[in-house]
Amino acid sequence: MTPVRFAARSLLGYTFVRGGYAALRNPDESADAVRPLVERVSNQFPSIPKDPTTVVRATAAVQIVAGIALATGRAPRLSALLLAGSLVPAGGILPHKSADATPETEARQRAEFEKNLAVLGGLVLAAVDTEGRPSLSWRARRAAKDARKATEHAAKSARKTTEHAAKSARKSSEHAAKVAREKLPV
Repeated sequence: MTPVRFAARSLLGYTFVRGGYAALRNPDESADAVRPLVERVSNQFPSIPKDPTTVVRATAAVQIVAGIALATGRAPRLSALLLAGSLVPAGGILPHKSADATPETEARQRAEFEKNLAVLGGLVLAAVDTEGRPSLSWRARRAAKDARKATEHAAKSARKTTEHAAKSARKSSEHAAKVAREKLPV
């Protein structure tokens, strides 16, 4: 891993580890922000917990584990995808307005929302970064092309071998007929 990738992933991962740790220590603060989302989603999907605090704790655990994995370079693409997905239940991507918000509070929430959009952009870049190596889709296309070429080569080789064998058989039968005519009295 290049030093730039290491630094970028470490900084991005640290942000989520720190945020996840804070959410684990005080889940009630974030639970109020995600309550409307949890209620809407849990009505659609009964397997999702209805308690916002539980959702905040689960999201925080995902952020800590995936943040550490991203920072250390372990499964960075998967970690980045998990972290990007964790922004939604953490209340980071969906802007929320409260009825009693002051202009200062709204400005702070807007700045937080915009920061989270920038972090999401970084996570998307980390999720698609192949570190200069070809992507899986490119490798699959390349393997298919190589297999097709190998099959064509094998078919061409088999055709030439068959033609050569037929020519040899024809010559052998002609030679055998010639020898037979010479040796056998007519």
